[in-house]
Amino acid sequence: MKKVFILCLISFATQAQSSWFEKARFGMFIHWGLYSAAEGMWKGENLRYRNNYAEWIRYRNRISKEEYGELAKRFDWENINPEEWVLLAKKSGMKYIIMTSKHHDGVALWDTKVGNYSLPNLSGSGRDVLKELAAACKKHDMKLGFYYSHWIDWEHPYAWDHNQEIKGRVTDEQFNQYWQEKAIPQLRELLTNYGDIAIMWFDMWIPYEKSIFKKEQLEQAANLIRELQPNCLINSRLGLPADTKYVDFQTLGDNVFGSQYITHPWETPGTIAHSWGYNGQEKEWKSSAQLFKSLIGNVSLNGGYTLNIGPRADGSLSWESVSRLEDLGKWLGHYGQAVYNNTGVGLRPNQHDWGKITKSGNEVYLHVFNWPLDQTLRVSGITSTPKSAQLLLENGKTRELTLEQWGPLMHIKVPKRPADGYNSIIKLEFDDISLDKNIAAESTFGGFALNASNLLNAGNFTIKKYDGTRPERIITAAEPLQWEVYLPEEGTYKIDVSAHNPSAHPLAIEIKVGDTVLKGTLNPDGKVVVEPNEKNYTDEFTDRNLGKITLKTPGKNKVEFRVAGNRELWLNRIWMEKQ
Repeated sequence: MKKVFILCLISFATQAQSSWFEKARFGMFIHWGLYSAAEGMWKGENLRYRNNYAEWIRYRNRISKEEYGELAKRFDWENINPEEWVLLAKKSGMKYIIMTSKHHDGVALWDTKVGNYSLPNLSGSGRDVLKELAAACKKHDMKLGFYYSHWIDWEHPYAWDHNQEIKGRVTDEQFNQYWQEKAIPQLRELLTNYGDIAIMWFDMWIPYEKSIFKKEQLEQAANLIRELQPNCLINSRLGLPADTKYVDFQTLGDNVFGSQYITHPWETPGTIAHSWGYNGQEKEWKSSAQLFKSLIGNVSLNGGYTLNIGPRADGSLSWESVSRLEDLGKWLGHYGQAVYNNTGVGLRPNQHDWGKITKSGNEVYLHVFNWPLDQTLRVSGITSTPKSAQLLLENGKTRELTLEQWGPLMHIKVPKRPADGYNSIIKLEFDDISLDKNIAAESTFGGFALNASNLLNAGNFTIKKYDGTRPERIITAAEPLQWEVYLPEEGTYKIDVSAHNPSAHPLAIEIKVGDTVLKGTLNPDGKVVVEPNEKNYTDEFTDRNLGKITLKTPGKNKVEFRVAGNRELWLNRIWMEKQ
C-alpha cells in the first residue's frame, strides 16, 4: 500500500454486478506475507523513512532478495489457520475479504507455477493459504477478493522499482517481459484456481500515463478478468483512464475518507493502526470510536470501508485489532440496518455537528455521536414529516420519540442518556423524503453558523481552508456573499461576525436578513500569539457583535454579506442566534 494517492473522481456507468458491493459497505483487507515475519524490524533497526509501512521493509531497509527470503523460516505453520480470519471478519460484520496474494515484494502467497519465489516454496510448507482462505470464505458465505501488485515487484528484474528513477529505467520491452512472463500468468492462476473471485484489487496510485504501463497491457489484464471471472469487480487503481469500461469502483487514497457525496461505487482502504503489514513497534492504533465514525461517514456519502488487519507470522492478530473489530461487530449486530444497503440522503457532507445520516428506502437513520445535553436533537434539511421517530435500543426494542417541525427544521426530544456508547441511532420513517439542500443547519445548542461550507452562491471570491493556524475563511469580492436560513420564530436575533481585517483601515460592512439591513465597522486586526516565547504568531480572527435584528415573519430568509468599496476581508463566520 502507498500513503500518497492522487485522487481522481471517476464517472462510472451503473452496473448490476457491483450492487452487492454497494450493499455490503464493510469489508476486511488482509496484509500478510514475508514482511509479517520481519515485524517492522531488520537486524535491530526499525523501518526507515517517513512512509514506514511494515510491508515496505525490504525496499526501505535495502534488503537483498536472498536474505529477505529467509524470513519464510519464521512462519509457524502449526498455528496458521485462515478460517480464523474469515470467522473474525464475519463476527465483525464484514461482508467480503481482500487478501494480498502478491505484494510489492513479489512473493506469491500461493503455490505459483511461475517461478519459485513463493511462500510455500520458500518456507518448505507446501501450504497454499489462498486455497484454504477460499474454502473458508465459501464455507462461511464470505465474498473473496485478491490484491495483486501489478506495477511494483521487487523480485523480478524487469518489473517497476521506484529506485529506477535514479539507477535507470527498465525499457518498455523489458517491462513487457515481466508483464507477460510473470504478471499475466499469475493473474490467470488466481482467476482459475480459487473458485468465484469477487474483486481484483490493484494498487497503482498514479494514472498509467505517468507510469511505465501501456494502456493495452492494462486492458489485457482487465479482459482476462472479464473472460475468466465475468462477475469480478475491478478497482480504479488498475490505472486505466477515468472513463474506462473496465473500472467497477473507485478506491480513494489510503485512509482517505469521503468529503462529498459520490454517486458511483467507491471505498476507502484503511488501517486499524499505521502499517498495513504487522509491525511489532506499532504505536498508532485508531480507537473503536474513530473507526465507527469513518465507516458511517463513508456510508453517509454512498461509500464503503475496507478495513485492514495485519496478522503475525503465526496467523495471530494483536489484541488491539481483535478488540476493535469485535466492538464494530457487536454494534453492527444490533444496528446493521442503518449501514448495510444504506446510502446518504444527499445533504451537505458535514451538515450536522452531532453526527451523520444514512438512508435505506424511506427509512432515515440519524447516527448521533455527540448526544445533545439539552435533550433536543436538531435536524436540518428534511422538509417531509416522518410517520414515526424511534430510538433503537440494544435489545432490539425501540423507544418512541416526539418531535416538532418547522419547514426544514426538526427538533427531536431525546432521553437524557444515549442508547449506545459509540453511536446511538434514531430511525425516522417517511412516506416519501423531500429535502431543502440549501439552508444552513441549526447548531447543537441552537443558532446558525454561516460560513464557507454552507455558502449559497458561487462567485468571484476565494475560499481558504483551515491551514493549521488560520481558520477556514472566505476572501470577499465585489458581489455579496449569500446564504439561506430558515428562522422558525419571530423575535430578536443576535448577529456576530468572526473575521480578520487585513488592511490598515476600518472596513464598513453590512448584513441583510430578508428586508432588514444591519451595518457595522470592523477595525483592523493584528496578530495573536500561538505559543509563548517562540515568536509563533498568526492572524487574529476577532469575534465581534454586530447588533440585533427583529424578525416579524418566520420562515426562509436570504442573508447577504457585503464589504463597502469591495475591499478585502477574511470572513470566517456569521453567527445568528435568537435572544
